[in-house]
Amino acid sequence: MNTRRGDTKERIQQVALELFAERGYEKTSLREVAERLRITRPALYYHFKAKEDILSSVIEDLNGSIDDLVEWAATQPRTAAARAEVLRRIAALLNDRRRLLLRFAQVNQAVMSELPAGERMQRRMATMVSVLTAPEDGLVRQFEARLAVIAVIVGSLPFLGAEVPDETRIATALTVATNLVAER
Repeated sequence: MNTRRGDTKERIQQVALELFAERGYEKTSLREVAERLRITRPALYYHFKAKEDILSSVIEDLNGSIDDLVEWAATQPRTAAARAEVLRRIAALLNDRRRLLLRFAQVNQAVMSELPAGERMQRRMATMVSVLTAPEDGLVRQFEARLAVIAVIVGSLPFLGAEVPDETRIATALTVATNLVAER
């Protein structure tokens, strides 16, 4: 794919997610996405035929990154340092564009559950949690691993208010998550 086409596709994904978050998925039309981008509807349709296609492409992008992370994590030793690195990489996955997806997913759970890509994302999240525990780990360790991933995800969302800078909130969440999966 040429770079210009890829840039346009990413801009469409970003703007669509912004509109979905602002106005709601059901209330956002492709016409509004095209208008915000200042492109024609045919130019938008060249990349995406429906808003479901836009949302699915963003989710599948994240799914691919999760697959890569899980594959890497499976080759690492089961140490506290490796678990901390897994959590750091999860936090890195949740960059600005993906942070919008998480906000969208939080508010639009029904839409996410209806999309095949959304269901695949749920399964991948469970797989991501599994690389933080060993099969013989008890229920407490498994629950701590789930809470660690949730802490990283929640840390990427502005839940504490505007007075806490993103970097501080994300670093704090990562510290909490790492403490949850530390050696005992």
